[in-house]
Amino acid sequence: MSLDLAADPDGVAVRTQANGGVLAQLTLSHPELVLRPTLRRAPEISLEPEYWTDAGGDRTLLFVTALGTEFGAFETALGTDPTVVDPVLVDRAPECRSYRLELTDRAITLVEATAAVGGRLRGCSSCREGWQFRLRFPDRNALVAFNDRCRERDVSVTVDHLRPANADGGGPVSLTEKQRELLTVAYEEGYFDVPRRISQDELADRLEVSKSAISQRLRRAIAQLCGSAFA
Repeated sequence: MSLDLAADPDGVAVRTQANGGVLAQLTLSHPELVLRPTLRRAPEISLEPEYWTDAGGDRTLLFVTALGTEFGAFETALGTDPTVVDPVLVDRAPECRSYRLELTDRAITLVEATAAVGGRLRGCSSCREGWQFRLRFPDRNALVAFNDRCRERDVSVTVDHLRPANADGGGPVSLTEKQRELLTVAYEEGYFDVPRRISQDELADRLEVSKSAISQRLRRAIAQLCGSAFA
């Protein structure tokens, strides 16, 4: 991968990977990807990682946001998930909860693999197959190297979207499967028309989710599109 040199206002040389690169949306699947067993047992819940932190003594903590309503089934699944231990509910709302989890040695994560090839994680959320990553790589060779690292761990990689990082007009590279479905239905049914031809309540009924989930998903989807367009 190529690195250019740039100079900051003080004249200090700075390596840059900001010129060019590729944006990729990848679906990753493996039985022992972190929280994958829970996702299989509680498919009604959507997960979005908040952040990871080193808790010392080889302990890694993960904070996640769970969206949905079937939290009983989700928490039951957490209790038997071999990829995490000691799940703790740290915040709650009617259809949104946050949890602190400790990863086990069995949990497969790809944060280090992403960093090792010069990639940058721009977003991550759960999907039917496992996890959907939205990544920026300095070039296609870095993407290939990331794919090789995944294959070494028997992690299946599906490329959902791929485009140059400096391409005009973004496209849906930053959208999750559920966000893309929601925006498609909202657009086709006239949610963005003036006046609107469908309400959030009607969208919720159409997609069989709660109004709160629709509102949060719309907000995140629009933010992801803006972030992709203005990256």
